[in-house]
Amino acid sequence: MGRFKSSRQAQRFLAVHDQTATLFRSKRYRLSAISYRHSRTNAFSLWNNYAAEMTA
Repeated sequence: MGRFKSSRQAQRFLAVHDQTATLFRSKRYRLSAISYRHSRTNAFSLWNNYAAEMTA
């Protein structure tokens, strides 16, 4: 549980973290280097768009 104040707080963090981590964890061994770079660029672009929507 590390530095979380309660197990509920840890669970809330992990639930969100799992969903966002899946976006960034591509199957590297299945991709060429250029495809991996494009995948990462697209993932960060998507994340930036989501973050912008959340703050607007």
